[in-house]
Amino acid sequence: MAFNSSLFLLYFLPVFLAVYFLLPGKSRNLFLLIVSVLFYSWGAPGFVAVLALSVILDFFLIREMQRHEGRARSLLFWHSIMLNLGLLLYFRYLIPLFVRWSGDHGWFGIPSATWLEVALPIGISFITFQKLAYTFDVYKKSFPGFQRFNDYALYIFMFPQLLAGPIVRPGQIAGQITDRSANITIDNKLSGFYRFMIGLAKKVLIADLLRTTVNTIFLLDPSQLSTGIAWMGAITYSFQIYFDFSGYSDMAIGLALMAGFKLPENFNSPYLSRSMTEFWRRWHITLSFWLRDYIFLPLAYSTSRKLPKEHYGGIRADKVIYFIATIITFFICGFWHGAELTFLAWGLYQGLFLVADRLFLLRYLKKMGKVPSTIITFFVITIGWVFFRAGSLHLAFIYLSKMFSFSGRINDIWLHPKFWTVLIFAVIFSFWSGVKKIEQWVERVYHSPSNAILIVMTLLSILLLIICEANITAAGFSPFIYFRF
Repeated sequence: MAFNSSLFLLYFLPVFLAVYFLLPGKSRNLFLLIVSVLFYSWGAPGFVAVLALSVILDFFLIREMQRHEGRARSLLFWHSIMLNLGLLLYFRYLIPLFVRWSGDHGWFGIPSATWLEVALPIGISFITFQKLAYTFDVYKKSFPGFQRFNDYALYIFMFPQLLAGPIVRPGQIAGQITDRSANITIDNKLSGFYRFMIGLAKKVLIADLLRTTVNTIFLLDPSQLSTGIAWMGAITYSFQIYFDFSGYSDMAIGLALMAGFKLPENFNSPYLSRSMTEFWRRWHITLSFWLRDYIFLPLAYSTSRKLPKEHYGGIRADKVIYFIATIITFFICGFWHGAELTFLAWGLYQGLFLVADRLFLLRYLKKMGKVPSTIITFFVITIGWVFFRAGSLHLAFIYLSKMFSFSGRINDIWLHPKFWTVLIFAVIFSFWSGVKKIEQWVERVYHSPSNAILIVMTLLSILLLIICEANITAAGFSPFIYFRF
């Protein structure tokens, strides 16, 4: 079930909220857990039992780990890691690779399409990272662990963020699972409703309308691509993926807030970044912090013990450690998105620019000033998105070659005025927080609205709901881009 479907908007969500708030406080967690399992079962009925079994095994495995020290603790820790990574590797990578290698008609007379349909549980990458965060934090004793299985299961299964994040650390939400009475206020309910509707509008009124043009351009035969159209496709995809993914995050945060949970922010105007380093502090923030804390820092620490010398080829040892840890971290980031070479190339591309930032780019970008450095960074990001969107690495390089061939040939693509209108709004909404007064206003609306703002927000939310539902009814709903992961 998708947040941007009529079934969810008109039936599931109203019924859930009505029953949720009619129940006494102590019953709400159990009800939310049951609803979350049903929500996941709706989209992936064949995998809910597998996921539930892994949650049960993980809970008791980590609970046993807490009772031990030394070698036994480490052994149980690695059992939990292998359980979670094993499920991710098996479902997310091994079976799709098997399907690809088995040929058009499969092995043993089983069509490949049948295998592929079975092989992709929704949200497995996000679920795995959230479970691993729990394992790491309990092992390091930075989190004491959940005492009740239902609390741990709710931490994993809670449906607003189940399928595509934000990736929540256990310490960020444990207190709210046990007691969130202070968060269940009329202000939070209205603010949550508004945040949800802003996310829905981002998805339905911007991302989905840009998607048609992006698909048309990226499906063109390379011989039909001019430089202008190639750049238009790449730039439009940059806005499509941002509004699609940040739209989901807004909807998840809004839904959770209506239920009394405060989830971490996942986006902070990423296209205002003046460097790739800043971009990764603003884009998919919960993933960035996860990669930093659980991969980059441990890698940097372990590498530092193996590189005791002061300099390597004129470069300080700490920079060499940073380079190695960064490249490996973003290779893993690309691999997390999928085993396709395009994702691996995208991850390495990000890592190389982060290394370049540390070597020299940050100094030059800082000297250029805010506007030039923001524009340059945006175009670097846009080029990277070509790898992410292209169907293969070969097609990605062909597409990039067209972007820089400076061909002025005429295309048969006619860009509708509606497309230009939506694109202009996408640009405005992506960059308007660069104006300080607007940034302050957005902060006030999201986090400390007055009564007058709440009334306006509620009326606007109802209007957006009507407009979005009309669009969904007319055109149907499209899945979120990050549902692939």
